[in-house]
Amino acid sequence: MSVEKVLETLQTAGKPLKAGEIAEASGLEKKVVDKAMKVLKKEERIVSPKFCYWEPK
Repeated sequence: MSVEKVLETLQTAGKPLKAGEIAEASGLEKKVVDKAMKVLKKEERIVSPKFCYWEPK
């Protein structure tokens, strides 16, 4: 599932990433990443340490 792939990509990166960087690193389309991130934000599994950057909680 794309949600788990996005979370895995963020955990592997070891640093906060922007949605475009997540899409590039995971091989998913940006719109798929955006939808997955919306789910992860709602479930509070990712946090934003600074504007437009995300990392696992």
